[in-house]
Amino acid sequence: MFEEAQYFAPVATRDDGTVEVELAASHPGFADPVYRSRRNAIAALAVGYTPGTPVPTVDYTEQEHEVWRIVSRELAIKHRKYATAEYQDATERLGLPGERIPQLQEVGDLLEPLTGFRYLPAAGLVPLRDFYGVLADGFFHSTQYIRHHSTPLYTPEPDVIHEVIGHANALASDRYARLYRLAGNAARRVESEEALEFISKIFWFTLEFGVMTDQGELRAYGAGILSSYGEIEEFRGMDIRPLDLVAMGTTHYDITKYQDVLFRAESLDHLEDVVGEFWSGCDDEAVFRIMGNAR
Repeated sequence: MFEEAQYFAPVATRDDGTVEVELAASHPGFADPVYRSRRNAIAALAVGYTPGTPVPTVDYTEQEHEVWRIVSRELAIKHRKYATAEYQDATERLGLPGERIPQLQEVGDLLEPLTGFRYLPAAGLVPLRDFYGVLADGFFHSTQYIRHHSTPLYTPEPDVIHEVIGHANALASDRYARLYRLAGNAARRVESEEALEFISKIFWFTLEFGVMTDQGELRAYGAGILSSYGEIEEFRGMDIRPLDLVAMGTTHYDITKYQDVLFRAESLDHLEDVVGEFWSGCDDEAVFRIMGNAR
């Protein structure tokens, strides 16, 4: 199954203390020693991070800033056509820079006065309970690296564009931010791995790949769609199903390709009533009961 912040390239700390990000041979940056060195150095900053201190600053290169500029510009155009009004308003409210990659500390400084959220650096694998659990406290784990410059409109893994353009803009909305917190509290409340997986899948089909009827048409609010240059053009042609907790919590998906099954909320009120209310009080017993009723 998908686990947010867990399908990054594996990160290993060697005996000599060096940090290495293991890229697959199919990765756009696999044969680029400069990019691989950058990935290692940026991951090392997160590995060495001490909670409660400012997020380490990454000295981004002009080439990296240019990738951000390209993607930020192209996604802004698509958001006007495909993103929900709530997401667009939150984007304007947050005011991320379009000409350079913002530091995670800076993103948190922008978000905190709005919804109380801040960012934490992630080198790679973050335990599922940790990733979701800290959402309850208003923290979001994020990578700091950016995709390879040869494919600015594609990444095989979540990078700072996905984590910031996709999620931070949503987190600038009071209503979406409340849903993130509810998901975090739900993840902390449950004890079994099966219940945690159920909650994480609902997160996947809503805050990552959620769509809803908005402004009289199907629009996206999920960070996974809204940070993907290609997928944002395709989601309206997918198998769109009604919002359903059991279906979302038990549907299998493939993280390596565009999502061919999506679940539509009829409005933001509808999303809050169905998903928000479930997350607000669910525990292991509630999850097993709803799953058992579906069998």
